[in-house]
Amino acid sequence: MEPRLNPYKASPKAYQAMLALGQVAESSGLERPLLELVKMRASQINGCAYCLDMHSKDARALGETEQRIYLLNAWREAPFYTERERAALEWTEAVTLVSESHVPDDVYERVKAQFAPEELANLTLAVVAINGWNRLSIAFRAVPGAYKSSLQPLKASA
Repeated sequence: MEPRLNPYKASPKAYQAMLALGQVAESSGLERPLLELVKMRASQINGCAYCLDMHSKDARALGETEQRIYLLNAWREAPFYTERERAALEWTEAVTLVSESHVPDDVYERVKAQFAPEELANLTLAVVAINGWNRLSIAFRAVPGAYKSSLQPLKASA
């Protein structure tokens, strides 16, 4: 696959705006491993190889297990995710597929039980951001494989 265009060089201001959007979510206090799961799940739905490559590497750097990464596409049937993660993944799917179901009330009620209002707003912002990145990467055929994570493993709590 040949890349079509580097949108970040073509429009640096737009790239900076996209980075800022993602940085708000990442600095919001939401668990970074949870955000990586959300990014991977949205990228699976959208079929974005570039983002899947990137976020699986970032998730591993943060200590995510291979088992949870491999089973993410079948999270409902896998017992390896917390209730909070399940709520975030269901929310990610509903927001990513907004044209299909318009984010049902029952999904909202489940995610609202796991996330405070500010957290839910920031989680939604993270979903919006990764969907934007997916669309840029897919439209301009970003080539996966070269990304190297710069993230440091999370320290275990005492």
